[in-house]
Amino acid sequence: MLRKKALRKIFITTMSIFIIMTIYLIPLTEKTLETNLEFEYITDLANSSIYLLDENNYLVKTKVLLDSEKTEDKIKSIINNLTISSNTKFPDKLKGLIPKDTELKSVTIENDLVSLDFTKEFMDVKEEDSLKLIESLVYSITELENINKVNISIEGNNLETYPNTSKKISQPITRDIGINKEYDYTSLKNLTKVTIYYQELIDEETYYVPVTKYLNNEDNKDKINIIVEELTTSYIYEDNLRSILNENVELIGKEFVDNDLLILDFNNALFDNDSKIKEEVLYMLSSSAFANYDVNTVSFRVDGKEVNNVKRGSLN
Repeated sequence: MLRKKALRKIFITTMSIFIIMTIYLIPLTEKTLETNLEFEYITDLANSSIYLLDENNYLVKTKVLLDSEKTEDKIKSIINNLTISSNTKFPDKLKGLIPKDTELKSVTIENDLVSLDFTKEFMDVKEEDSLKLIESLVYSITELENINKVNISIEGNNLETYPNTSKKISQPITRDIGINKEYDYTSLKNLTKVTIYYQELIDEETYYVPVTKYLNNEDNKDKINIIVEELTTSYIYEDNLRSILNENVELIGKEFVDNDLLILDFNNALFDNDSKIKEEVLYMLSSSAFANYDVNTVSFRVDGKEVNNVKRGSLN
């Protein structure tokens, strides 16, 4: 009996040591998620972006999680997040512009057009926020895939002017209206409109702000050349906005392939100290390119060698 107990103890002790040694000796494999901007959709989570007003009167691109796969429900969720409320999930320095108590009476989706009918409270926006309200609404809704146009009505009547202003509004509304508009021209000759994404820090978090600039383009430069020039010379823009693109970065080549792919070739100043392209740099350049060109992919090259591909829709 005693011998059996002793043998059992020895067996258990031996097996325990064997198991511990086995666990210790097995190499740990760590799965690393690549965080470059060559994104692919890997889940069915509905991520999108909306545009909220900051303390400097700029509309800021802000991520939001939509808990439905139906486009109509996504639109309702977006509008709910854009409506002024005391219960907000966003930083205090960001706010929606749709007046409190505004109700969405109906949503109609036809091809790439969304028609929204609001109650009369929609018109209670402050006059100085009127243009920003429409920009915020249109840019937020058109973040959704395959939605490019928005029609707005109040109690069944088509909106003909920006709320509380005499400024006419042409419907349906697209992103052609611009956002955070800045006018930097001396004449109406050779006028170009270009949208450029800058960075803003809010509560130590990085956000992105699109600015539609109207400027003279005497040399008939392509918009991407203007974007790179602006981002390499505007390190601090309007005090609160910034670019982190190295001033030595040069665009040495560009090519459109089948009107779907934009290839951008830069010098090696695009790399950081680790011979990589910072995600923030890719984000600003890609977002700016997609805002101005109807392509679905931007391919980044350095001295002719492909280093990153960014797809439209992966930046939400």
